[in-house]
Amino acid sequence: MTPTSPIPRVDRSQPLPLSYGQERLWFLDQFDTDHTAYSIPGAVRLRGALDVTALERSLQEIVRRHEVLRTTFVVQDGLPRQQIAPATFYLPVIDLSSMDPAVREVETEQRIQAEMAHAFDLATGPLFRATLLCLQPGSEYVLLLNMHHTVSDAWSLDLLQRELTQ
Repeated sequence: MTPTSPIPRVDRSQPLPLSYGQERLWFLDQFDTDHTAYSIPGAVRLRGALDVTALERSLQEIVRRHEVLRTTFVVQDGLPRQQIAPATFYLPVIDLSSMDPAVREVETEQRIQAEMAHAFDLATGPLFRATLLCLQPGSEYVLLLNMHHTVSDAWSLDLLQRELTQ
C-alpha cells in the first residue's frame, strides 16, 4: 500500500479484531463485577417544541453512520472480536406527563439513576442506548443517553453531541 492508496474496505460480515483500547476495556469487563464502571451516561433536559420523530430519525442516522455504536464484542476461537450489527435504532418514549409535577420530578430522577445503574453486556449489547422522557408534550422532555466506553470516548462523545445538535 502506498501513502496515497485508499484504505481498503474490510468485510463487516465477519467479526473483526479489537483496538488496543477496546481489548483493555473488554478484559477489564471480564473480571470486574461493576459493569457500570465504564458507562458514559448523560441526561439533557429539552424545553420547547420538539419533533420527536425528527429526533429519532437523527439518532437512527447517527447509529447508521457510526458502526461502532452498533458494535458488540464476542469471543471467537478464544479471542474477543467486534461484531457489527445492522443499522437499526428505536427511541423509546416514556410519557410521564400525567403525573403530579412533584411526583414526575422524582420519577424522572429515578429513571435517570436507573439508566446510570443499568449495566451493559458487551456480548449482546446494545452498547449505545437512548430514551426520551416526556414531561409535558410539546414543551419539556429529558433525553437519556448512555454508552459503554468500548464504543465511545471524549472525542466521539463530542462528535455525537455536535451531530445531534445539527
